[in-house]
Amino acid sequence: MITVSKEDYLKAVSEAEAEGQTVISATLAHWLSVTPPAVTNALKRLKKDGMVMVKSDGRIQLTAEGRAVAERTIFRHHLIERMLSEIFGMAWYEVHDEAERLEHAVSPAFEKKLVEKLGHKDVCPHGNGLVLRTINERRKKGLRLLSEAEAGSTYRVSSIYERDRRLLEFLEQKGIRPDSRLIVRTRNYDGTLSLLVEKKSVDLGSQAADKIWVAKAQ
Repeated sequence: MITVSKEDYLKAVSEAEAEGQTVISATLAHWLSVTPPAVTNALKRLKKDGMVMVKSDGRIQLTAEGRAVAERTIFRHHLIERMLSEIFGMAWYEVHDEAERLEHAVSPAFEKKLVEKLGHKDVCPHGNGLVLRTINERRKKGLRLLSEAEAGSTYRVSSIYERDRRLLEFLEQKGIRPDSRLIVRTRNYDGTLSLLVEKKSVDLGSQAADKIWVAKAQ
């Protein structure tokens, strides 16, 4: 039986992998805000169900069956985010938290109705792909982190790390959101960037810039 907890753990492994993290127990404890003993117990159940493998060095990997469950949960999360944004008009920085709560309640019948209503689209309101791309795959597509952007160049925001509500609200206040255009004016000695966003001067620290993927504007 696939429980809500199991879906959360499997999805967390897949998402952490896509962010370039080495997934160990501590990674999941941080990612899901749970205690190390809770992770240990969950992994025992997932191993017994054939959903994950734990390597001798502690690395956690999804089996084919575990990855299928993770991808199905991610797809439903994606549909819920789009429903909240496109049908109910919720702000892009609000929908992730709601989708986290609602994704487990989506039945196959409701999922089919959502697909019929929303159509097929492979990006969510944060610009993140339905198929999670690794960091190397993003770079091959010409994307780079905003923290790596060149001074004097213009960029389009491709996607933003969506699992930090405070970050999303902070960026919204700065006018930085998916598809917005910005000019990198200077890269400062302290790691901050001086940007021009919608004709407004914005200073952004490296911690936030590391969570934003951009593409050179055409």
